[in-house]
Amino acid sequence: MLLHIIARGKIGRGPEAELVERYLKRVALPTRITELPDRGGKLPAPAAPGVTVMLDETGEQLSSLKLAKHIERWRDDGMREGRFLIGAADGFDDAARGDADLLIAFGRMTWPHLMARAMLAEQLWRASSILANHPYHREG
Repeated sequence: MLLHIIARGKIGRGPEAELVERYLKRVALPTRITELPDRGGKLPAPAAPGVTVMLDETGEQLSSLKLAKHIERWRDDGMREGRFLIGAADGFDDAARGDADLLIAFGRMTWPHLMARAMLAEQLWRASSILANHPYHREG
């Protein structure tokens, strides 16, 4: 299963980009990042079948273990791609939210896009380590 982060805006070559790359290199599943302009630009065509997850302030606040269980179920159900969308500064509209399979939030605070990418990359690595029974994640 491909884990695909699709984000509005450019991350550049700063320390945030290095952090994202460091985490994604550790993920046991193949990963990819696609950057789109802040406005316009079409989403890349999904690999079928797939699942779409949006990072949105109205989303569910999942535990790391629950996110890992979602990814495990999608993988075991034959989903070829998990698309994790990070919107522009204004987020997503109701129509886009309605098209998502899952909305998740990293709390109710607003996070800069660069930090949201780093947090998502770390959570994807954490999820893959949970699924591999690696001791990185500690529950409780």
